[in-house]
Amino acid sequence: MAAAADFSIREEAGGWTLAAKGDWLMRSAGPLFRRLDEIEPKGKAVEIDLGGISELDTGGAWLLFRTARRLEEAGLDVTLVNVSDEHRFLIEKVGENARPCAIAVDERPVIVQVADRVGNWAVGLGEGIRNALGFTGLVAVTTMRVIVQPRRFRLNAFVNFIERTGLDALPIVGMISFLIGIVIAYMGAELLRPYGGQVFFTDLLGITMLRELAVLLVAIIVAGRTGSAFTAQIGSMKLHEEIDAMRTLGLDPIEILVVPRVLALIVTLPLLAFFGDIMGLMGGGLMAWVVLDTPPDIFLTRLREAIDLSTFFVGISRAPFFAAIIALCGCYEGLQVEGSADSVGYRTTKSVVEAIFLVIITTALFSVFYLTIDI
Repeated sequence: MAAAADFSIREEAGGWTLAAKGDWLMRSAGPLFRRLDEIEPKGKAVEIDLGGISELDTGGAWLLFRTARRLEEAGLDVTLVNVSDEHRFLIEKVGENARPCAIAVDERPVIVQVADRVGNWAVGLGEGIRNALGFTGLVAVTTMRVIVQPRRFRLNAFVNFIERTGLDALPIVGMISFLIGIVIAYMGAELLRPYGGQVFFTDLLGITMLRELAVLLVAIIVAGRTGSAFTAQIGSMKLHEEIDAMRTLGLDPIEILVVPRVLALIVTLPLLAFFGDIMGLMGGGLMAWVVLDTPPDIFLTRLREAIDLSTFFVGISRAPFFAAIIALCGCYEGLQVEGSADSVGYRTTKSVVEAIFLVIITTALFSVFYLTIDI
């Protein structure tokens, strides 16, 4: 049975003795730490008697070394007595590695520190943009090579990623689009009611869902769901050195890992956006029928008058660009993973943020472009 760690102090001629006993292990460090710190240095000499210690680990050795050093700094002559060779060796090793690190304080003016941080951020941003553009070009070149040499195309991986990014995403895309359609229909009717224009909520629903909201909503969902998965998958392979193994075998990681993911998402995102359009309109139609007393036939008639094919194509034409952005962000950040599992989490979060940011910037540019050419 383990003996409890303890110590006692006894006065002797010319000094005093600190007698340790029991098992000085890490689990006893807390109570011993506080009690040892309460010892008041007195006299000119002290002996630390370790004859009563039965077991000693690095935690206990560090406590003994720390206490001895504190008493020496107070001007006492410290001597270790009744120390076995094993315990002495452990205490000496702990002492050799007890090197406190000085904290460097930045004494520059605050404005200089802020300018330094902004400059470092700008340099890092420039390097990130350059590397991302280089990666995009590399993927484009590799994709063209796969198109020119179809035998290099990974059909099984392509079909697998279509299932993962498209078919498996239908429930969440459908549910959210359906609910958003309900919200837009209800809020549109309520906002237009004071002006006697509640009948025009169908126009608001159709144009909003088909032209802008559905494809953007689907892209954000896919960025959070699929883009993060791409980063985590490739990042885990990077940590386990599977990508280095591919290169050793003469295989191209871009061709095997990136191109099938990019092409699969370019195929599936427009289909998901179309599904989101349908579900959003169904949600709005259900709200119109149940709450707003608008029969389905009247709802569909108003919808046909409010929208045409150009409304649908304006929205769906953005989907392939959104897909390329999301897939490239996910794969690029996955290939940047290094060090530890913490890097996977950081890069995964970064890929989602970057993808959503770029998707919103892109949809704004598309909106301005279509309004400029009067579509």
